[in-house]
Amino acid sequence: MAASYDYEDPSHYDTDSITHRTQQDQQPYDPTFVPDSVKTFVVHLYRHIREKNVYEIHQMYEGSFQKLSDRLFKDTPWPSVEAVAPYVDHDHVFCLLYKEMWFRHLYARLSPTPKQRIDSWDNYCSLFQVVLHGVVNMQLPNQWLWDMVDEFVYQFQSFCQYRAKMKNKSEQEIALLRQYDQAWNVYGVLNFLQALVEKSMISQILEQEKEGLEQFTATDGYDYNGGSNVLKVLGYFSMVGLLRVHCLLGDYHTGLKCLKPIDISQSGVYTSVIGSHITTIYHYGFANLMLRRLDKNATWVNRLSLKACSLHDLLRLEDESFSKPLRLKPNGFGEFEEEKFGLASVIESTIEQNNYVLWRRFFFPSTFLSSDGFRDLKIGVARCMHYHQKSPQYEQILKKNEQMYALLAISLSLCPQVKLVTEDVNTQLREKYGDKMIKMQRYDDEAFALYDELFSYACPKFITPSAPVYEEPLVNYNQDAYRLQLKLFLYEVKQQQLLSGVRTFLKLYSTISVGKLASYMEVDEPTVRSILMTYKHKTHVVNGDGKVTSNADVDFYINDDTIHVVESKTTKRYGDYFMRQIIKLEEIISDMDRVKLD
Repeated sequence: MAASYDYEDPSHYDTDSITHRTQQDQQPYDPTFVPDSVKTFVVHLYRHIREKNVYEIHQMYEGSFQKLSDRLFKDTPWPSVEAVAPYVDHDHVFCLLYKEMWFRHLYARLSPTPKQRIDSWDNYCSLFQVVLHGVVNMQLPNQWLWDMVDEFVYQFQSFCQYRAKMKNKSEQEIALLRQYDQAWNVYGVLNFLQALVEKSMISQILEQEKEGLEQFTATDGYDYNGGSNVLKVLGYFSMVGLLRVHCLLGDYHTGLKCLKPIDISQSGVYTSVIGSHITTIYHYGFANLMLRRLDKNATWVNRLSLKACSLHDLLRLEDESFSKPLRLKPNGFGEFEEEKFGLASVIESTIEQNNYVLWRRFFFPSTFLSSDGFRDLKIGVARCMHYHQKSPQYEQILKKNEQMYALLAISLSLCPQVKLVTEDVNTQLREKYGDKMIKMQRYDDEAFALYDELFSYACPKFITPSAPVYEEPLVNYNQDAYRLQLKLFLYEVKQQQLLSGVRTFLKLYSTISVGKLASYMEVDEPTVRSILMTYKHKTHVVNGDGKVTSNADVDFYINDDTIHVVESKTTKRYGDYFMRQIIKLEEIISDMDRVKLD
């Protein structure tokens, strides 16, 4: 248990850490040297993996590995897999898992060499081949399985960016790229992710779950009958990985199609890991933005912005969800007496404790109601820094939150519907981008510069997956994909220029003749009809189900040269108001309870 393997013991760290640092100062990095604490770490991790003790595996993976990295390997790699293999019986699968963590640490703390990038690809190939074609009888935490998929896609993205910077490559680097031309090949990456999805049969499992025949989400993907969760959960997260890869390639329709088996309007396994949740909604929202489904992008980015704004509480709850074992209650499918992990366990815990406020605030996407905890994002971020500076994903999570605000500003500038966002998110958005959003609706040169600025900040780092032509003069082409996507986006923005004016006039009238509108806009009638048809086209899109839907807040039809305007009315959210006041009252009562009377 954790008590027998406590990394917080100062005496344990001081001697080992000082000895190792002294050796580092005296000689270069020695991959064969294994400190005693690392020996203990791998031995215990290997034992817990064999025993399927998910709780201890998670504690060691999230806590102990990071602590050892900070204390002993801040600017050096971990010991080589060959050096630690004797302590784990040369177990092939464990060595592959260790190398996966080894390379992840290398990418996070150092700059990998070209050969190390290729070796990491080979290790992922071996690891996924074992999962796909071998018998993997182990259970790993969802966080680790998500990190595998996330890091796999990140390293692919990083390699494409590295390969595209050809101008200053040495002859040795070019020779290496020629020799290993299949390393991080885009088809190989897509094939592995798709193979994990198909082999795991996760699409069928999620479909059966809707009919009550499976309980994948209810158990957070864990197998309580002694089986393995590795293939199923990897297949599940690979759908998110495919969405991300296709977004990087600019194929947004295919990316959304890959995610279709997951119902993101409900809580799921993807919400059990913070990084997975944010990655899913960010790329889902961005893909909808690029497909002109502006209302859908605004809705989902708004929901996650509201959650990410209370990031301090969310991260704290994730920590607390692993602080004590919880039991799974009978749910109609059978009784379980196993430990349950992840954010879903907090739902059960908070319901049992009648802590409705936290439960409601964080875990049901269909009811992301506002909270006064959102009133100051800077305070939330500061608290988050206090609690989660140790997390390696912490900076990326905060950056994604800021990027989603920029995406929301773009969406609401192109599709001005305040009803799509909650009052609190809209308040924060206006504080951040209020002035810019007003300028962006003017559609002049300054507006286009602002669209350029926000898009460049909020978009993913697009990649060109093709290898360079080595016979031609070597140039950098790492920015080509980004420039193409920016060009297409700004072209779409320019097409919206006249629509802003016609929308303004339509909001002033319930009926207006075509001729009168033409005189107001200072154009002839055929041009007005063309503009109105453009407005219809740009405010209607084909959704994921193949149906044409409107994202306009002002619609119209023409009958006998008369334009009849139909304006959608915003439904007042009385429930939001009352819930905010209830939360304020609860916080006031809580503050009063903490006051000590003299």
